[in-house]
Amino acid sequence: MDAKTQKSELTRTAIVGAAMDLAAAEGLDAITLQTVATRLGLSKSGVFSRVGSREALQKAVIEEFGRRFLADVFVPAMQKPKGLARLDEIVARWIVRTRDVETETGCIYTAGAFEFDDREGELRDLLVEEVTRWRAALRRTVLQAIETGELRTDTDPAQLVSEINGLIMSLLHDARFLRDTRAADRAQLTWRRLVASYRA
Repeated sequence: MDAKTQKSELTRTAIVGAAMDLAAAEGLDAITLQTVATRLGLSKSGVFSRVGSREALQKAVIEEFGRRFLADVFVPAMQKPKGLARLDEIVARWIVRTRDVETETGCIYTAGAFEFDDREGELRDLLVEEVTRWRAALRRTVLQAIETGELRTDTDPAQLVSEINGLIMSLLHDARFLRDTRAADRAQLTWRRLVASYRA
């Protein structure tokens, strides 16, 4: 990679990062090329030349959030053996990430769901696709824990995934909105009770 290409890529990374900060604070709709350009001291045309349209930048933010989320929560958990150990690691990492990241910045998946729940279009479609892909990965992990005999054979994977998601949303609400400093501890205790109810 030559110096010019490297600088361009670094600038694009900075643009997407600034747009992520804006989306976390004010929502995906708040992202505009001009606002991001002003934040970074760039020209609007300079931002456009690196990321394209406003919608392209909004999509890049959703995709980058997804990459960071998976890198923090899912990818490291793959080092654990298939089954309950892996599922437990995913949930533990999700709780930690929610406590350490989303409590400070907000969650683009959760906020985006409220922002785009009654709107149609490509941004909503992309958000649904990202969340659905994540839930499918979580569901596969639950199925593996059933196959290893650690969770009951009558476990409904979709139900357990929904309950885990509810646990995380409650954590985000209590930590971010109520500023409950013990919200993550409560979430971990909730997970322990929840998984115990499904154990074989």
